[in-house]
Amino acid sequence: MNTASISFPLFGEGFVLNPPTYFAIFGFNIYYYGVLVTAGFVLAALYLIKRSSVIGLTKDNALDLVLIAVPAGLVGARIYFVIFNLESYFGPGANWQGIFSVREGGLAVYGGIILSGLAYIAYSRIKKIPIGKLLDAAGFGLFIGQSVGRWGNFFNREAFGVETQVPWRMGLTFDRNVYFSLTGETFAAGSTHYFHPAFLYEMLWNCVGLLLMHIFSKKRKTKYPGQYFLFYVAWYGLGRFIIEGLRVDSLFIHGTNIRASQLVALASCLIAIALLVIKNLRFRVQSLDPEP
Repeated sequence: MNTASISFPLFGEGFVLNPPTYFAIFGFNIYYYGVLVTAGFVLAALYLIKRSSVIGLTKDNALDLVLIAVPAGLVGARIYFVIFNLESYFGPGANWQGIFSVREGGLAVYGGIILSGLAYIAYSRIKKIPIGKLLDAAGFGLFIGQSVGRWGNFFNREAFGVETQVPWRMGLTFDRNVYFSLTGETFAAGSTHYFHPAFLYEMLWNCVGLLLMHIFSKKRKTKYPGQYFLFYVAWYGLGRFIIEGLRVDSLFIHGTNIRASQLVALASCLIAIALLVIKNLRFRVQSLDPEP
């Protein structure tokens, strides 16, 4: 699928793109997916270092968090993808060594968040920094990293939604027969089909979330450590729950028709909203209590 040509009728029938998935340096293939994921980490690092004092961290702390998030995020994202796609690596005729081939895609955001969170807990205990402050930094960084990294899905021709005729639809002209197990459809080579650009929806949703958090953090201080992170979890979870329902390449819980990331998104969103409400009510009650 990653060699299909891409079109957007909104920009005219002649608007057709066919970007390569990689470029070569000294005979080594560098995939744009990996380049964009890396760029997301770099931009997140620059932002956090610039605004570390707003979150209550030092610039060194902010840099440490990014250096921790890079390996933990990539490993966690890959483990999550493999767990919910076991047949591709351990099924009949599968090659388990493909587990380590991540340059062409195969990363799941929630896995990266979970393992990075565990690494941050360890860092929090070692440095004796409230975990809420570290998670707040992670919330800003994740919005930035995911906004940039989602464009890697564009180059890989993945993370798109079901067929549609909305004005902003994305067309894919396949150069070979492609079978989608989710819908049970086979698209013939040479045919053009139009889909929801789900990767673009998620990128825009993340950008709006980042903008809201940035504006809020410029106008007032957080009421308690972890407030920004809870907003991130609630905002991202809501958007991911809706957008995941459109995708044709979801990972499912084994033996069910339940989309793994959609379930995690809904649960995390509801939990984050509940915690935001509870903590804000507690903060309000404490602020109203007279001084002893």
